[in-house]
Amino acid sequence: MATLTALDLPLTTVFEEALREQVERREAFCVLDQRLSPRRRREELTLLGATHVRGVDGRVALPDGRGVDHEIGLVMLTSGSSGPPKAAELTWRALEASARLTQETLRGDHAPAWYPCLPANHIGGLAVVLRAILDDATLVWGDTDALTDGAARGATHVAIVRAHLARHDLSAFEVVLLGGARPPQELPANVVTTWGMTETGSGIVYDGVALPGVDVATVDGEIVVRSPTLFRSYRHAPRPVVIGPDGRADWFPTGDAGDVTGGHVTVRGRMGYVITTGGEKLWPDDLEAVLATVTHVRDVAVTGIDDSEWGQRVVALVVSDGAQPDDALRHAAEERIGPWAKPKEIRYVAALPRTRNGKIRRDSLRDLH
Repeated sequence: MATLTALDLPLTTVFEEALREQVERREAFCVLDQRLSPRRRREELTLLGATHVRGVDGRVALPDGRGVDHEIGLVMLTSGSSGPPKAAELTWRALEASARLTQETLRGDHAPAWYPCLPANHIGGLAVVLRAILDDATLVWGDTDALTDGAARGATHVAIVRAHLARHDLSAFEVVLLGGARPPQELPANVVTTWGMTETGSGIVYDGVALPGVDVATVDGEIVVRSPTLFRSYRHAPRPVVIGPDGRADWFPTGDAGDVTGGHVTVRGRMGYVITTGGEKLWPDDLEAVLATVTHVRDVAVTGIDDSEWGQRVVALVVSDGAQPDDALRHAAEERIGPWAKPKEIRYVAALPRTRNGKIRRDSLRDLH
């Protein structure tokens, strides 16, 4: 068994140098969130099973760590948007495939120069740095809160989540890779939407099209994938597999619902969060996209509450500018989707619970007031 070193370093050149050393020595690593409380840090180290921690003051051994197989390069916690996070193990080969496929797909006349700004304890942020270490990208380092400066300093590509679109002028970048939460309906021309997860080694579908060498299909309405970038296993469980449309039992069930038509992938949302109301199925993501267009709405989430009459009643949680546009919300839902989509209850809240990369924590919505 090999060691697993947790990198507890800021997202700067210091982190890049430490990561390069791990890669050159082929020593497995994981990445800690610098913003964690001491208690949560200890919990995550236990979930990850790290044998060592490397910080600014050096590297120390942990008494209760668990080694990894030599083929493993990365152990990373899933986002936890649909339940407790799990520790996924990705091989060096999967990490290399992810870097190569992204670079080949997004390059223009030259290799991308990326501006790191997303936390590296999430796969979308870490993948940016790995593209420089495992492939031919370059990195332009700077203030992670000053994205406009990145383009001025020569960065051509940046990976972001939805919140960045409203906060920064990103028009000078050649490519803006948008992941995390569902994207808004209208996007600038330089934005490329991406879908993927920790288990897929970062994004594997760009603007609805799977990357070369990646297979995406549906089985009983669930998106299943087969990809050279897939994780090998969880720390405490093997990788789930299902029989795909080709009859082979080597497809990974993602837990996301969607459609694949003519090679185009449409993601509907997590399978476990579909709302069944009055015999109709409603995807929260679909209704949220509609309600977000209503004037006065700054943020919105949708959930289902058990109901003796409807099975589940639709509840909309709205962050507004102070107004309460109940009628407009219900009208938009009925007009754009159907009468079953009209919220039976609308709650106005100060903020929505989200993960670090912008995904709604749906398991926390039902008790939110």
